[in-house]
Amino acid sequence: MQPTTELPPIVVGVDGSAPSILALRWAGALAPLLKAHIRAVSCWHFQIAVGTFLPVDWNPEEDARNVCAEAVAKAFDGVLPAGLEMVAVQGPAAKILVEESRSAQLVIVGSRGHGGFEGLLLGAVSATVAEHAKCPILVAHGLDLPAGISVAPGQASAEGGAQAGSSHALP
Repeated sequence: MQPTTELPPIVVGVDGSAPSILALRWAGALAPLLKAHIRAVSCWHFQIAVGTFLPVDWNPEEDARNVCAEAVAKAFDGVLPAGLEMVAVQGPAAKILVEESRSAQLVIVGSRGHGGFEGLLLGAVSATVAEHAKCPILVAHGLDLPAGISVAPGQASAEGGAQAGSSHALP
């Protein structure tokens, strides 16, 4: 899908984890307020070591695209927001998202993804992006959007169901 606006996108790091799905929901709520489209970015990266065996039929880019598509479908209940872009990029996630931040008005990442240790408040990718991003960053915590904020394609709501383009504050 092509973006519907020339304004910089909201870039979302997507790895299929619950925090990345929440990050997509935040993007869905903020995109109409910022008059931005959403650029969902899934990264794939592997390091070759001596003796490493890679399955011949494995396509990491296709896997990353599938993870992204499934996360987007979950985040938006199968109804994609207008202008949504889904991309799969080869490289380390933190590095790719910092590069993406150069042309974004906001980067949203989950507090932690599939890697790391259970119970950490901030994952390695989100911490690195927060430290090095070239634009504002939102780190999504919790399991769902705060009460009063909802997501619907082309709309955002804050305590009153205001239409996109209206002025309202987030709680």
